[in-house]
Amino acid sequence: MNRLIALALGAVLLVAAGGTKAATPLVDVGWVLANQGKPRIVFLDVRGKLGGANKATFLRAHIPGAVWTNYLKDGWRIKDKAGTVGQLPSTAKLEKLIGGLGIGNSDHVVIVPVGGKALDMGTATRVYWTFKVLGHDKVSILNGGMNAYTKKKDAKTKKPVNPLAKGASKPTAKTFKASLRKDMLVTKADVQKASASGGMLVDNRPHNQFLGINRHGKAKRNGTIPGSRNLPENWMTMNGGGMFRKSSELAKLYDLAGVPTSGAQISFCNTGHWASLGWFTSSEILGNKQAKMYDGSMVEWSADKALPMQSALPN
Repeated sequence: MNRLIALALGAVLLVAAGGTKAATPLVDVGWVLANQGKPRIVFLDVRGKLGGANKATFLRAHIPGAVWTNYLKDGWRIKDKAGTVGQLPSTAKLEKLIGGLGIGNSDHVVIVPVGGKALDMGTATRVYWTFKVLGHDKVSILNGGMNAYTKKKDAKTKKPVNPLAKGASKPTAKTFKASLRKDMLVTKADVQKASASGGMLVDNRPHNQFLGINRHGKAKRNGTIPGSRNLPENWMTMNGGGMFRKSSELAKLYDLAGVPTSGAQISFCNTGHWASLGWFTSSEILGNKQAKMYDGSMVEWSADKALPMQSALPN
């Protein structure tokens, strides 16, 4: 009995000291409403051009206390020395960027995209992946994004009923120290080895790009990496929108695409944006912790003429 009392007392002390449950990959609007204004929770608004919004949209209305970042211009992704766009910056640059947004190592980051379509949810999953690579596990995504948060309207005024704030945010800079997870980073050589050995490579681009009918503007050749399976990014969300599908539905779609929900696999796209949706779905929703993402993707792969391509049309 004394041991039970001691354990209960320990639990109380843990809560009093600020102990919290582990962050879940996805949170809903109810969770946001219940946690607004709480310490060590930062709502990171990533709405931008990819989602049909911009900073002006944030200034007009955002979740109270949220901070805004420009996904395309603030330094979340860079062009590397080889000219490959959309790559992961140095740890030092990311530490400065994140700390400047008022995010410290003890903060739970909740990423808020537009929530209109799979493309802008990819912004959220890419930023989420970046935090995970940096060793920060206190990160979640608002499922459905800002569209879900503002969906419920007052019957008379037709305005959103959930609290909204206006104007710019001025976060106080904090120190953010990364603990880089090198095992999450996949190189061109890793992908080449996986392709040659029959490893599971998952192309998260649209089917027309997978077949080689069309290609990204920065890609040098049409087609895909030999042996890849196609699982388009807009399969991950309901009707290609801003809400992720249930795990049971996703499992069926993975089966349809010939992609297992367990075991080693590498997702890729053109620049590591769509692929982050594939990685997030496999790793965070379906729980396959052997899933990884190839940041360089087809822009890097297709630029190396020594590497093979698989295409329905000749290059």
